[in-house]
Amino acid sequence: MIVTLAFASGFQQTISNKVFSFFGHIRVQDYNALQVSIAEEIPVQKNDSVLNLTKINPAIKKVQAFATKNAILKTSETIEGVLFKGVEKDYDFGNLHNFLVSGRWIRFSDSGYSSEVNLSEAMAKQLGLKVNDQVLIFFIQPNGETPRPRKLTVAGIFKTGIEEYDKLFALGDLKLIQRLNNWKEDQAGGYEIFLNDYTQMDAVSADIVPYLPIGLTSQTIKEVFPSIFDWLALQDQTIVIILIIMIVIALLNLVTCLLILVLERTRMVGLLKALGATDFTIQKIFLYQGSIITFTGLLFGNLIGLLISWLQQRYGFITLPEESYYISKAAVNIVWWQIGILNLVTFLICVIVLLLPTIIVSKVQPVKAIQFR
Repeated sequence: MIVTLAFASGFQQTISNKVFSFFGHIRVQDYNALQVSIAEEIPVQKNDSVLNLTKINPAIKKVQAFATKNAILKTSETIEGVLFKGVEKDYDFGNLHNFLVSGRWIRFSDSGYSSEVNLSEAMAKQLGLKVNDQVLIFFIQPNGETPRPRKLTVAGIFKTGIEEYDKLFALGDLKLIQRLNNWKEDQAGGYEIFLNDYTQMDAVSADIVPYLPIGLTSQTIKEVFPSIFDWLALQDQTIVIILIIMIVIALLNLVTCLLILVLERTRMVGLLKALGATDFTIQKIFLYQGSIITFTGLLFGNLIGLLISWLQQRYGFITLPEESYYISKAAVNIVWWQIGILNLVTFLICVIVLLLPTIIVSKVQPVKAIQFR
C-alpha cells in the first residue's frame, strides 16, 4: 500500500509539474466563451494591475506575458504544423530546464525580435533538424492572406515527454508575433501566472478576479487543459480500489492466522476457564497476540515499502513506456501524512477485525476443551 501511494502520487505530481512548467498554473486572457484552449489569442493591452499581482497575492511567484500563432515549418523534405508560442525577455526558462535535450534556450535581442526558435525533439526528428540548423517558418495570416515566412535558427531542442504538446508547440520571441499580427509593443495574447504552491490554484484564480481589468478572465490550467487532469484524477479511483483490495486480503490473512492460534490453544482456553478466567480475559490474550502480529507486519511493511520507494527514487530501476505514460521512469513522491494515516487506519481496522475470531473463545466449554486433541 505504501508503494502504491508513493508511485501514484509521484506519477500525478510529475505529470502535473510538466504541464505547469510549460503553461503556468493560471492563465489570464481576453474572455471569449467560444475560444478553444489551444488557439491564437485575442490581443490584450498589457496592464500593470496584472503584472503587480505578485505584490497583491504572496502565493503568486511570477507573471509572464505570452502569445501564440499558427505556423507551418518547412524543410526540403517535409512540412509540419506548429503553434508558435512567443515569450518575452524576462521569461523564466528555469521552469523548463529539465526539458532541454540539446542546445540552449532562445536569446533575445534588444532591438527587433529574436531570430531563434526552440523545437521539441519529436518535431526536430520529424523535420530532420538539429541545433544551429535554419528552418523556414510560414506564419498563417487571418482572412486568407498570404502566409508570412521567416527563417529562424534552431537554438535548442526540448522534450517534455507529453507527446501531444511536444508535437504541437515551438518556442520563440513574442516580439515576432507582435510584428506579424501588427500588434503594438504593449499588446500580448495573455499572461501565465506561476504559483509557489500549485494546490492553491483554484483559490488564487478566484481571488485575483477583482484585480483584473474589465474584459479579462482567469482560468486555472486544469480548466484550460481538462483532459489530462481528468485522466490524472481517475488515478485516485484506481488507488482507492487497489488499497481496498489489499486491506481485504491483509484482513483475511490476519483473521485466518488468529483462527489458527485460537484453535491450536483450545486446551489452554479450556484450562484457563476451568481455573476461573473470564471470556474477556482470555480474549484479551489473543487480541494482544494478534496486535503484536499486526504491529510486526506494519513495521516490516513500512521498512520494505519505503526501501523500494527510496531505491526507485535513487536509481529508477522501474521504467515505463514514455509514449503512453509521459514519463520514462516510475516517479516516487512519499507523502508522510498519507503514510501515517495509512498505518493508523490499517492498525485500527485490523484490531477491530481481530475481535471476530476471539468470539470462538466464548463458545469453548472447559470439559470438552481439556479433552481436545
